[in-house]
Formats: sequence, C-alpha cells, structure tokens
Amino acid sequence: MSELPKTFDPAEIESRWYRHWEEKGLFRPDRPGAEPWTIVNPPPNVTGSLHIGHALDNTLQDILTRHARLQGKDALWVVGTDHAGIATQMVVERNMALRQQKRTDFTREQFVDKVWEWKAESGGEITSQLRRLGCSMDWANERFTMDPGFSAAVIKVFVRLHREGLLYRDKRLVNWDPGLRTAISDLEVEQREVQGSLWHFRYPLEDGSGHIVIATTRPETILGDGAVAVNPADERYVHLVGKRCRLPIVDRLIPIIADEYVKMDFGSGAVKITAAHDHNDYEVARRHPEAGIPLINLLNADATMSDACPPEYRGLDRYAARAKVVADFEAIGLLDKIEPHVHQVPYGDRSGVVIEPWLTDQWYVDAATLAEPAIEAVRSGAIRIVPKTWEKTFFNWMENIQPWCVSRQLWWGHRIPAWYAGDGRVFVAETAEEAQAEAGAGVALTQDEDVLDTWFSSALWPFATMGWPETDDRTLGGRYPNDVLVSGFDILFFWNARMMMQGLHLLGDVPFRTLYLHGLVRAADGAKMSKSKGNTVDPLGLIDRYGADALRFFMAAMESQGRDIKMDEKRVEGYRNFATKLWNAARFAQGNGIGGSTTLEPPPATLAVNKWIEAALIRTVGAVDLALADHRFDAAANAIYQFVWSQFCDWYLELVKGQVDDETRAVAGWVLDQILVLLHPFMPFITEELWHGLAPRDHELIVARWPQPFARAIDPAAEAEVEWLIRLVGEIRTARTGLNVPPGAKLAMHVRDASDETIARLNRNAAALARMARVVPEVGAVIGGAAQIVVDEATFVLPLEGVIDLDAERSRLAKGIAAAEKERDALAGRLGNASFVERAKPEAVEKARADHAEKAAEADRLRAASGRLG
Repeated sequence: MSELPKTFDPAEIESRWYRHWEEKGLFRPDRPGAEPWTIVNPPPNVTGSLHIGHALDNTLQDILTRHARLQGKDALWVVGTDHAGIATQMVVERNMALRQQKRTDFTREQFVDKVWEWKAESGGEITSQLRRLGCSMDWANERFTMDPGFSAAVIKVFVRLHREGLLYRDKRLVNWDPGLRTAISDLEVEQREVQGSLWHFRYPLEDGSGHIVIATTRPETILGDGAVAVNPADERYVHLVGKRCRLPIVDRLIPIIADEYVKMDFGSGAVKITAAHDHNDYEVARRHPEAGIPLINLLNADATMSDACPPEYRGLDRYAARAKVVADFEAIGLLDKIEPHVHQVPYGDRSGVVIEPWLTDQWYVDAATLAEPAIEAVRSGAIRIVPKTWEKTFFNWMENIQPWCVSRQLWWGHRIPAWYAGDGRVFVAETAEEAQAEAGAGVALTQDEDVLDTWFSSALWPFATMGWPETDDRTLGGRYPNDVLVSGFDILFFWNARMMMQGLHLLGDVPFRTLYLHGLVRAADGAKMSKSKGNTVDPLGLIDRYGADALRFFMAAMESQGRDIKMDEKRVEGYRNFATKLWNAARFAQGNGIGGSTTLEPPPATLAVNKWIEAALIRTVGAVDLALADHRFDAAANAIYQFVWSQFCDWYLELVKGQVDDETRAVAGWVLDQILVLLHPFMPFITEELWHGLAPRDHELIVARWPQPFARAIDPAAEAEVEWLIRLVGEIRTARTGLNVPPGAKLAMHVRDASDETIARLNRNAAALARMARVVPEVGAVIGGAAQIVVDEATFVLPLEGVIDLDAERSRLAKGIAAAEKERDALAGRLGNASFVERAKPEAVEKARADHAEKAAEADRLRAASGRLG
C-alpha cells in the first residue's frame, strides 16, 4: 500500500475510478434476492450537452442510487437518450445546409438514414459527459427512444389508445411554428416582451347608428373575425349586446356578444373574436354556439395569407398583410388611433420565429380521461410529490387539462401508424400489412406523414425501457413502479404527469412512488441563465477547475426543497477545499498508523475523546438517514460536512495528535471508514481513492455497507466532557486573538466558582489545554489586568500583565469599536433610505447589506474582547 500523494489531484483519480467501476460492472452488482430499487434518468436529448441543470438533476439521482446500493439493494439507474424530434432534425438540416443541401433534396427514407448516420457519429456526447460527473448508470443496458423494442412499444400504445377511443384525429388550434412548419408543444414556446402597437379600428353598427371601436395587436387577423366581444358588466356596451356590426374590408356582418373573458380596461373594452387564430378566442367561440362564430383559417403553413382571404391579400406575408389592413382601414376612414404597446409575443424556442395559433388537423389524446386516475393517485398518496407545495399546481393543471396534441410535422421520429384510403377512411394498425388487411385487398393506402410528439414516447420511459410490453409481468421483475423520479419542476406536466397517465392506464399502477421536483440553477444574481444573457455556467469547466466531487457536493448542499439555486463558484471552490481537508486528514491517519477498519461496529473505547467521536459519528449517520429519507439533500450534505470538517478534522484529530495509541488507531480508522461510506454518494471519486489508500480491501467502496446507527456506543458523560473542552478551548482562542496575544505566548489560567466536576475535567484535560490553547491551570491570586472567560458555571481568568500592553490594547479596541460602529450606522442609514434601496442596482444594495452585517459583527467582536479585559 503506497503513501498518499501530498496533493489531491481530482483529474487523475476521476477517470481511473470511473473506468474501473464501469469495467467491473459495479453499477449493476450481482445481487440475487436483494430488494430491487429503481430510478430512471430523464432521457436527455441525443443532441444535448451537459448543462448546469443536468449537473444538478443527475447529481441528486446519483446520490440516491449510490445510497441505495450501499444499503445492499439491487439498485438500477436506467439510462438512455431521447431522439428529440425537432432538435435532432434541426441539427442535421443545419449540417446539410453547410453542404448546400436541403432536406427536401432527399426522400424521407434517405433523410432518416442521414439522421441515423449523424447519431452514430456525433450523437450521445452527453453520455460521456454524464460519466465525467460520476453518474453510476447501467450503461450496459443503455436505451434510446428510437430503439426497435422501444419503438414497437410506442406504436402499440398508439394503436391501443385509438381502439379504446382515447386517441383521435381532430381539427383544433395548435401552436404552429411557421419556420419549422410543425405544431409544437407549450414547452417549446417562449414568451418575449415586445415593443409593439395597439391598433384601434371602428366597426360600423348594422343599423347605421354609429360604430364600435375594437383594439388589437394583430390587425392581419381582422380578415377572419367572427364576432366582437365585450364584458357583460361594461355599461358602455350593454345596449349593443345582441346587435351586429359590419366587418370592414370583407364586408361581413358579425354579432356583438358578452363574455367575461374581455377586460374592460384593455384598449377600448371591445375585442375582436378570431376563433381560428387565437386560443382564447377559440374558447369564447365554444362558449357561444348560438353566435355561430366561424373558424376561418387565414394562414398557410408558411404564415402567408391563405385563399380564405380577399384576393388582394392572398400570398402576402403576415406582416405585409398587417400593414395593408392598417392602410386599407385608414383609407376608408375607420382607423381610430394607434398606441405604443408593450406585450408578450410567443416565439418558437428553436426557430426564433413568432408562433401562430393555427387551425389544423392533428392527432389528440383524451388527456382529461387519462388524468383522472393520476389525480387520484396523488390525492391518495400512491404518488408522493416532494415538495408537497407542488400538489396544488399539479391538481389545478390536471383538473383543467386540454386534449393533448401528439402529432408533429417532421420526418424524424415515430411515424404515426395510420393509413388513409382514397375515400377518406382511416386505418390505424401496428403494421402496414395489418392496415391493408383491415382495408381489404386492392384498396390503395397512404401512411400519415406526421410523427409523434417526443413526449408521447418518453411518457413510456419507466416501463418500455424494461421489457414492456413483451412481458406479462406487470411489476417488470420488481422494477415497476420505480422507487423515485427526480425531475425539474418545469416538466411536471409535459413529462411527469404524462408518465403517470400512461403508466396507470397501461400497467394499472403508478410509474413511481415518489416524485422529487427540484428548482432551477440560476446565475449568481438570481437571474435565469440563458445564452442570450451570456450568464450560463459550463459544468465541465467547473469539473476541470475543481473536480467533479466539489461540483456534486455544491449541488447537494445548495439543493433546498422548493427553492432555486444561485450559482456560486466560490462555494464550489470551497468544497474542493473540503475534499483537500479530507485528503490531508487521511494522510495524517496514514502517518500515524491509522488504517482501514476491520469491523462494521464501533470498536470498544475507554477514552472520552474516542467515545465522543464515535457518538458524534453515530448521530451524524442518523441525521443523514433522516435527511435522505425526506429527500433533504442540503441537510444530508451539511450534516456530513459539519461532522467531517469541524468535529473530526478540526477537533478530534487535534485532540488525539501526539497520543495515538492502539485504541485511538482502531477508533479513528473505524470513524474514517464510516466517513468515506457516508460521503461516497456525494463525493464518489475521492472517497473510493482514500478507501483503497488507507488499507488493502477485498471490495470497492461503491459496494460497501452503509453505516448503522449503533445507539449503544453513545456515552453522554464522555460527550459532555469533550463538548465542554471544545467550548473552553474555543473561548480561549477567541480571547487570545481578540486581544492580540502573541500566538506562542503561554498563559496561566485561574478558575473561579468551579464545581468539583469542572476541576476534575481540568485535571484530566490539562495536556490538551496546554497543547491546543497554550494555557496552564494555576492557583493563587491574579496580579494585574486579565481576561475573563465564562464557560458553564466557572469563570476562567487569564493574567495578561507583561504579556500585552493593556492600556494600548484597551485604546486599540476602543478605536476599533468606534470605527466599526460608525461604518455600521452609516450603512444602516443608507439601507434605511427607501430611495437607495429602490433605485440602486440590486448588487449594490446586496453589498451594502453584507458590509453592514460585517461591520456589526466586527463591532460586537471588539466589544466582547474589550469586555473580557474587565
């Protein structure tokens, strides 16, 4: 066994240990008969690369997986990637454009072949990056949502839902991306604030008695108006409800209706209803069937004006049509006014093009029916959402769920298994042969050109990755339901809820027992990270600088339920320092003959300091167990951190330094082993390295045994004595530092009002006090000035005559107190000024608060030091 290097080098050990674990199959150890434990990784896009959100999400999953494995469970972390229809097709099309090629230069089959070629050459970069993070995934069974087996499951589900009447084709409004020429999900739409205009137009009343003014941000859609709506409580328009007005340009009479959707304080208080081009207008039309509001599709797939428009508008770009509508209204004297108006405009997050609500034929899933069992599962506790505060949002969305559009106008993806006959009949079947058999011989069939929404296939991830539907075992060998799912809250509805719906419907049980929702990783100032803002953080860069263990520990320590994380590179650096401190502690152990332990139970201890550290370790195990059971990652990480840094490194090793006997070697070796096991889920690389560096082992740390809380090892009297000693040494050190006592100066220490127990403790710990606090207990009168310290019932007096210049020290402290209080009060005044707090930059206000807290603490510290001089 070689000596540990002087310096800790994360890069050298990380690749070596990860390769070792994977090659030895330790991510899926052979554990027949062990309790199954299962988690599935939210499959990242095959086009993706590791971003800071992935680092958080996968760190939390790996902590749970490694913890379950250490508990002796047959832990399975399913890994794979998503085919990511739109994202992948865009990447391949961009690459083709570099060679002056277009998708339409090829047949569909040729293009799909090119996508597979791209995947083989360039896809899956993120899988190597997940390895760098330390993710202990079952790579031997890596899945892909376009694998043959997975694809067969997707097609089977589509056919089954269709035959059960839960999947159908319908003409409805969708989010249409004119750049990509496909429907997209709400998740793929981003709202941007735009400085636009609010146009006011006059619509003449049918009876010639005047006009009604409507306000709109999209004049081009006027050509498809089917009604004008006002609020039923708006007294300005009550007399007009039920009447009709004439739609200029197209010269069509449309009704004036009342609906509470209309905001009386927006624009003129009267709005146009264009049911085929606005989601809210579509719902208004559905609520008023008596008005006969038509659905007029004004746009083509490329956002040019359709043949449903007057001839002079057909073929115009939508914005050219907008300008023409405004000009035509002005020409006939019906343009009332134009106001500047800031409003939200939907953009495609990939195309960067303004999204249009568009009426088109698509395939839909009856989400409302499938949602009912999922709602009940959460209400009954069959699925536990953590944190519980997300339940209200979940219920609100699920109880108002709309039909789910599952078709996309792409070439890459699971092609919809529907075939059309010339007479309009549709045949849904798993294969073309089955569809032909249903249609009859000689009937020409054409397959649907569309593919399925990526979320449709990924909704099957918890079970289609493990053999369903080929097996009749609904528990999938004890793997279903999964134990937990870790996910960002932003895909609660797009993925998590849909897995619940599909799992309950297809397998009759929930897909996971616990759903843990974490927040976002934000920039240091709390802003959302985005490439456009230039405030993104590369996790691989952090790993290069500080090591994967430091980044992982940062993620865990900062992950507080229900809160976002503010990125703080200094804290990542701080956790690298934590790893270095552990490394140095292990080197100290090596140098003092302390090796690995041969027992899982705490060794017998007679010394109070050894009893204390065993008890502290056992209490830490209990705290970590409780925190992980409650998915309080921050509490678990901080419990380990405080024990390792403060109790073990700062105090225990200092207390035993110079007096390491056989008992202490056994206890220190056992405690250090337990630290490595406890810390392994959070910092797997350094712990595995130290595990083997401290002693010859017959197994790797990744498959060791999780510590047990042995309550019998706790000795309250020993704990009380060592905690007393730590408080006393800490107070003496604080007094020495505050009073500028030279570090090497040995001081006498007198004690007053001490109990017999305190006197006995002083006698037992005299050597430790001399070594750690540089004080020697004495008896007799105290001559001259002295510092006084109170610990429990006793007062400890440190004579300082001749050690420091007492008058100069009093003067120094007085000046320091005055200066600190002056700065503190000035900062308090600034922070009390509402004008400063409201108008200054947030970072300036934050700095002022931090400076105020620092100066207040400094004043308190100096005042305490002055008080000790008496």
